[in-house]
Amino acid sequence: MQKKVFIIIVTYNGERWIQKNLESLKHSIYPVNTIVVDNGSSDETLSIIKPFSDVQLISLNENLGFGKANNIAIRKALDQEADYVFLLNQDTWIFPETIGNLILVAEKNKDYGIVSPLHFSGDGTTLDENFVTYWNRKTNVVSENIDEVPFINAAAWLIPKAVLHKVGFFEPMFSHYGEDRNFVCRVLFHHFKIVVVKDAKICHDRLIKRHFKKDITQSKFKILTDVLNVNDSLVMAYLKGFRSVLGLPKYFRKFYSFSKVIKLFLILMGYFIQLKLSIFKIYKVRSSYR
Repeated sequence: MQKKVFIIIVTYNGERWIQKNLESLKHSIYPVNTIVVDNGSSDETLSIIKPFSDVQLISLNENLGFGKANNIAIRKALDQEADYVFLLNQDTWIFPETIGNLILVAEKNKDYGIVSPLHFSGDGTTLDENFVTYWNRKTNVVSENIDEVPFINAAAWLIPKAVLHKVGFFEPMFSHYGEDRNFVCRVLFHHFKIVVVKDAKICHDRLIKRHFKKDITQSKFKILTDVLNVNDSLVMAYLKGFRSVLGLPKYFRKFYSFSKVIKLFLILMGYFIQLKLSIFKIYKVRSSYR
């Protein structure tokens, strides 16, 4: 029996990629439904999407970030009786067999919480650099076609509805960055596995650039991820968060001047203190994951 699959794409000023993204979905061998949530784009993204009459478009007036925008579409997909959602970045495209091969693996393994394809770069021949880092950390070679990993970035996630009902949606405390790691922590807590399927692939056409402001934001959310990690006790979670306060500035020494590293440390220490003062809220959020 064919499963009902909803592709979910969050867009923001994605005119460079969205045409190719949506065109690739039209050529999927496995039938899909598509929901796009636009986070208030100011370029031509919306005008490119609108001619795709089969796409359900949700146009927001503000940028809610990755997680909250995805949550809107996930609810809509489940309301339409989705069996699976496939979260797909705006700067990616798929191949005709991608979805079908992922579904085939997921249907045979009900303990798989996140099923992801190989992530190639925009040239379609070399693997995405960050993806390789995560893939190399594989914990188990399940078969010639499947590797189990502790984490994979959310550029292309197939998630069964049973997992969403058990694990929940993205944590709204994250505005942008870190929400995928938090979700993975919860997936693992509920004893689901994360796998990469090698006979399925996407292309991820991105250029990773280093910005101090972005690194501050990502560092803060790394600490929040530590503190909210329900796989650790509350005491251990805060301890790991404090270790990140100390360790992240050391890591960034190779990219920034001494004064910027000190600034980063002070900002992260201040953020950690805020999280300590919010311990009751943190406890409540962590409890909701169980």
